Amino acid sequence: MIQYNRFVLDNGLTVLVHEDQATPMAVVNVLYDVGARDEQANKTGFAHLFEHLMFGGSIHIPDYDEPLQRAGGDNNAYTTHDLTNYYCQLPAQNIETAFWLESDRMLSLGFSEKSLAVQRKVVCEEFKEHYLNKPYGDVWHKMRELAYAVHPYRWMTIGKELSHVENAHIDDVKAFFFKHYRPVNAILVVAGNVKTEAVKQLAQKWFGPIPMGEKYIRCLPKEPKQLEARKLSVEANVPLDAFVKTWHMDARLEKGYYAADLLTEILGGGGSSRLYQAIVKEKKLFSNLDCYHFGSMDAGLVTIEGKLVKGVTMEQADNAITEELEKIKETIVAENELQKVVNKTESVIAFEDMSVMSRASSLAMYELLGDATLMNTELNKYREVTPSDLHFYANEIFRESNSNTLYYNAKQ
Repeated sequence: MIQYNRFVLDNGLTVLVHEDQATPMAVVNVLYDVGARDEQANKTGFAHLFEHLMFGGSIHIPDYDEPLQRAGGDNNAYTTHDLTNYYCQLPAQNIETAFWLESDRMLSLGFSEKSLAVQRKVVCEEFKEHYLNKPYGDVWHKMRELAYAVHPYRWMTIGKELSHVENAHIDDVKAFFFKHYRPVNAILVVAGNVKTEAVKQLAQKWFGPIPMGEKYIRCLPKEPKQLEARKLSVEANVPLDAFVKTWHMDARLEKGYYAADLLTEILGGGGSSRLYQAIVKEKKLFSNLDCYHFGSMDAGLVTIEGKLVKGVTMEQADNAITEELEKIKETIVAENELQKVVNKTESVIAFEDMSVMSRASSLAMYELLGDATLMNTELNKYREVTPSDLHFYANEIFRESNSNTLYYNAKQ
């Protein structure tokens, strides 16, 4: 059971405190309620660009890393389609350094043409290296555009196309910052060797004076139910043929999400999973094969993907996967097979909560979902899933009319 205290500053900043006296360290985690799904279709990649800009210094502190390192700390950040999260860890006695740094860049990020030019170049190089020039780098650009018709999950967090980041203007950047990076759209989690009362004082001192901003009200287009299978076949300079197939699934807090999560474990959760045993080990059609989903807050995708063994055709691979999916659709999963993946999920959750940094990040994420106490109770949602539920959702998800298939062929 993860204990925490919660309070909200007058400017709307939500603060959660998790006290753990067993560590000498403290974590300061700031989550902003903005991700790639909140971008305009003609100005994508901004949330990720901002992750970089936030380390470019503020008006008063030209170098974010240097004072944090002097205080014995380190930091990082990540951007998803749903959120942007910044976190640093440092000795608890130096925690005020983190409050100073995080509050200053929330209050007065250093907007300059020079900083934008530097970070824009970094992101553009990342785009080229990982998505344009790397083998299989554009697979998910293609799959997302195939799978989504209207929802902004149809582009990657790096951006839909390189030109959007290349042409990012300083005025666009400022507008994005003041729309999303405000106290009322942020969650601050402080965890480790800290006391709630001391954190209250520090939060008030450093974050309290920052103007609230306007609460961002998300109004995204709802992806319509897919009624017809979609397929795309491409050729690329890659060593092996790659197969990717996706199906739409329920959003993060819906019952179908938990069923889908367990189904992906049964199908692709390691060497004992159904797909690995049948298609990799016995039939030897794939050199590797994964089944997973993205954990996205809005309706996401269940994915099966892998590289084919040389000589195997896409049709053979596709048919073999369909055959295994038909089995899970036709025959109800045995109670012991379900219990096995529920136990594994419980272990994963427990392991994730081992470090104070992970606990801080999880508290922030669950608060964003609407209730941080979910961190302690969500496992019950998995335990409530029955074999009949799995049967229902397997048939709901793995409809061929709900599928998106990408044949990524190696050029001969």
